Amino acid sequence: MAGLRLGPLLRYADGSCATVWVETSGPCTAEVRCADGARGTAGTFRVAGHHYALVPVDGLTPGTATEYEVLLDGASVWPPPDSRFPPSVIATPTDDDGMRVAFGSCRWAAPPAGGKDAVGPDALDTLSARVAADPGGARPDVLLLLGDQVYADEVSDATRHWIAGRRDLDRPPGDQVADYEEYTRLYYESWLDPEVRWLLSTVPSCMIFDDHDVVDDWNTSAAWLADMRATDWWQERLLSGLMSYWVYQQLGNLSPDELAADPLYAAVRETPDGTAALRAFAARADADPASVRWSYRRDFGRTRLLMVDSRAARVLEEDRRTMLDPGEAAWLREQIMDGRGAYDHLLIGTSLPWLLPHLVHDVEAWNSAICGGERGARWARLGERIRRGADLEHWSAFPSSFTALGDLIAEAGTGPGAPATVSVLSGDVHHAYVAEPSWPGRAPDARVAQLTCSPVHNSVPLSIRLGFRFGWSAPARALGRRIARHGRCAPPTVSWRRTGGPWFGNQIMTLTLRGRSARLRLEQARANRDGTNVLRMITDRELVPPG
Repeated sequence: MAGLRLGPLLRYADGSCATVWVETSGPCTAEVRCADGARGTAGTFRVAGHHYALVPVDGLTPGTATEYEVLLDGASVWPPPDSRFPPSVIATPTDDDGMRVAFGSCRWAAPPAGGKDAVGPDALDTLSARVAADPGGARPDVLLLLGDQVYADEVSDATRHWIAGRRDLDRPPGDQVADYEEYTRLYYESWLDPEVRWLLSTVPSCMIFDDHDVVDDWNTSAAWLADMRATDWWQERLLSGLMSYWVYQQLGNLSPDELAADPLYAAVRETPDGTAALRAFAARADADPASVRWSYRRDFGRTRLLMVDSRAARVLEEDRRTMLDPGEAAWLREQIMDGRGAYDHLLIGTSLPWLLPHLVHDVEAWNSAICGGERGARWARLGERIRRGADLEHWSAFPSSFTALGDLIAEAGTGPGAPATVSVLSGDVHHAYVAEPSWPGRAPDARVAQLTCSPVHNSVPLSIRLGFRFGWSAPARALGRRIARHGRCAPPTVSWRRTGGPWFGNQIMTLTLRGRSARLRLEQARANRDGTNVLRMITDRELVPPG
């Protein structure tokens, strides 16, 4: 009899339907049965010896929260009989309820050693404990995980020991993840955490990858990619990373209608073993990134979320370097402009911040210019070394894309039908802050903000704290302008100021959106003297449209 290996994860949810993801120990029929009579079933599909199901649940009633159980071949497997958590529910809020959107990134999931967590309390664990303690209280309506859900290049001691039992760590890629099986180990380690497992079973989630889901600084430059492709381990690592991302994360991002129209999903489900079809898809994505779209759109009543792939959709050639390929850029514009006036809040999820500390922005723009040959071949070679060593690969390292995104945001936020707020939601940089842009000669009608929150659970070295604090300062801004002049960089078409932070710690942000109002809250996980962990409020503020 098949058992439940991982999950359930409540992924997509709207007013009438939802999807629930599970991994099982063998082939079976998975069923989700709700207390109000709504239900759904799906047969498992197989990839690389593992069995999965994404169960569509129909017949949900808007404005309700119904308990559910998971059955495999008719036997109940969730909730566990000895669970210390409240029953998992599928909630279907109405437009009148507003939205609570919690978000963050960078969750290193290594279990604490000897009862002590080396990087401090996990913000997701702590959020889960708070929701579980008050099941009827305020909880997120959706959880956005903005990258680095797993760390393929920074494994825990336990995972390193497990990998050593199956291959020689003296051969590349050493103690980093090498193949699909090792990726599954990362997801088990992360999602079997009891608090996180329960939270993901009862709060819908949307996810997008960042670099550590594959490797640090993934797709930094064309030269970087050429060096990686010259190794004998990169191809398997990349294909396994994309395959596992599609199974564990991307499938649940899609609506039932999108799944029904997805030829890859149909191919994987219709064959006894979908490994070959999925591997061929990943190989196409590697050979021609523009042939695959990882970005997606979700509408939550009058809130629109556009989750943007800022890793795999890049154009890396120095003479036409962009964060988004032309098709991806056109898609983003189309989704923003579609039905403009039909949403009050626009959320643009991109793992990498659009607006950075001014010094960091100017250094990245300078680096892009000299790598492109602005100061000659010798400077270009030096620039490539600096780019890789200092992780200079955010939006500001793609100047044309930085400008294009700013122009698009200003256009979307101006004129009849403009939303009340436009928020760029990001992580990656292991601290949190709020930055607000302005455009010379134009004033958008929407309140526009860069909201950055990371890490959920990771270390924040002193060097990062000091560097980012200095990066926002007036002397750093002056230094940045001098560096940009050396690269003959054009001044940015948008200016911005930091209006909150920088804040350092394991943390999570929540946007509460109701009508045309928006409220931002940042909370950090802290340890009490009695050994319990709590989320402590760091900032709580309204995001009010201009005027």
